[in-house]
Amino acid sequence: MNLILGALFAILLSHTSVVAADKIRISMTGFAGQFMTFPLAQKRGFLKEEGIEAEVIRISAAAGRAALASGEVDYSTGIGGTAIGGALSGVPIKVVACYVPAPVLALVARPEFRSVQQREGKTVAVLIFGGVAHFAARAIVKHFGLDPEKDLKYLAVGPPDARFAALSQGLVDAAVLGPPLDFEARKQGLNILARANDIFVFPETGLVTSVKKIQEKPDEIKRVIRAGIKANRYIRANRDGTIQFLIEWLKLNREIATATYDSVVKVYDDDISLCDKGLRLVIDETKKTMKLSRDIPYSEIADLSILGEAQRELGNK
Repeated sequence: MNLILGALFAILLSHTSVVAADKIRISMTGFAGQFMTFPLAQKRGFLKEEGIEAEVIRISAAAGRAALASGEVDYSTGIGGTAIGGALSGVPIKVVACYVPAPVLALVARPEFRSVQQREGKTVAVLIFGGVAHFAARAIVKHFGLDPEKDLKYLAVGPPDARFAALSQGLVDAAVLGPPLDFEARKQGLNILARANDIFVFPETGLVTSVKKIQEKPDEIKRVIRAGIKANRYIRANRDGTIQFLIEWLKLNREIATATYDSVVKVYDDDISLCDKGLRLVIDETKKTMKLSRDIPYSEIADLSILGEAQRELGNK
């Protein structure tokens, strides 16, 4: 009997070590409040609980897409137009989860502009043409009755710090900014004209992986997704702990970390219905940007079946 128990124990230890040895790389396009799901999952041990040892790295969206396709990274967190555009261009990648189904972005303008309607003919700084910030600006002005193509001019200025600097220096009339720069802009007397998450859903961060990974390692994907769900639950339920995490991770003071948390917490969600609705909007917008006329099957860009399984296992409705 002792020999049998010893053998079973050895098998169990062997299996556990294999699971614990699963090493992955997750790429992110930026370190900001809306990208904290997996850095927090790593810090708070949610990835480790799922038998995952992760390296979270920062690389550009285009480089991340190429790295996914080549297998240099296992997952990326940016969705928006870049990942979907890659899938529609034939890159063998798919969205498998959403964690922030609405963009945490605001249209911020110089002090003399107090409404979106005053934006006609003015310049707006975005990251890149066809990206989430570009789409957010267009969607906001359209919501307020302007023609997004004729009434505004868009400048691809680059990352948030560059857009904030361009706005502060008067080089542009408005910029699309996320936290904590929206908070800093308000302190400088700039005006927040509208917030994207109050107007539409359009997944900003989630989980994207290769078709090969979906075919060969669905269990690993599910465990990574589960870690992300746990992190989102923590973010929503533990304000003080998340603020402290932001202080340490982003090297923020408590005031800015608190403002960042308050800006992003309400959009942290892993609801499949929101993800589904947002992804369909991303497809439509990306088709316009890429000038595609063919019908795009949903299955070409996303597979949310594993997310559904993970949610059921964790008791999500």
